[in-house]
Amino acid sequence: MVNIFYSIILGLVQGVSEWLPISSKTQIIIASSLLFSLPISAAYAFGLFMEIGSLGSAVTYFRRDIWSLLHDRRLLNYLVIVTIFTGIVGLPLYYVTDRVLQQNPYNIGIPMIILGVVLVGMGLYIRYSRLAVREGGLEQMRLKNYIIVGIAQGIAALPGVSRSGMTVSTMLLMGVKPDQAFRLSYLAYIPASLGAFGVSLILSSDQVNMAVQSVEPVGIAIAIVTAALTGILVISYLLKLAKRSNIWVVDIFLGAIALAIGIVAAILAPQVTGVFKFS
Repeated sequence: MVNIFYSIILGLVQGVSEWLPISSKTQIIIASSLLFSLPISAAYAFGLFMEIGSLGSAVTYFRRDIWSLLHDRRLLNYLVIVTIFTGIVGLPLYYVTDRVLQQNPYNIGIPMIILGVVLVGMGLYIRYSRLAVREGGLEQMRLKNYIIVGIAQGIAALPGVSRSGMTVSTMLLMGVKPDQAFRLSYLAYIPASLGAFGVSLILSSDQVNMAVQSVEPVGIAIAIVTAALTGILVISYLLKLAKRSNIWVVDIFLGAIALAIGIVAAILAPQVTGVFKFS
């Protein structure tokens, strides 16, 4: 029987965590393991599968930007190049994680803690130094910047590594304005999430089928719709925060969230899995 409450919780976890620097894959791994008793291999693949819910949020919120691709060559080039390098880096990492790292597990809370420390440190440095922060946007970015963002997004294929945290913090370090960093990160998520969803179906079909049987199709539909609706609200709030706040405030805010969730994940991961392995 479908557990509607658990499905809603799963959707809320995806809908909130995808847009914050806290690795939605990690949160889905922990939530689906606790709520539906999924083995870690299935929970990991399911984390990529659930990207489809957040894709709905991004497509809905940025529908005008997507339509503008017909005549905005700069934005189109950015998305194409970022997506290519995301795939070049992300596909091998996903394969390695799904196959090889089964025998060499690591605590998935650690990458979030590291990212949190970096973001908080960056915010404090900007706040209390004489660093001149450039406030550019896509117009100031060049090919090498696109490639770096793509690599950063590809690294997020690893469990515990946040896609939005990696891409937003990378662009902030490049001098991109906070609101533009969020917008460009979220736009880059759209083709990346399609790829992640496809990869989960192609390379991890058995694990995804196991998750579908455990959560049940109706439960998955409820989780996906919940994730999409929640994501729209979270995106709207974060973009407003980025527009009205100084860059150091955004850095420290994101870093504090990543630190807090990373510590919780570091504590919960061994309890969820015993010895945290991907199979």
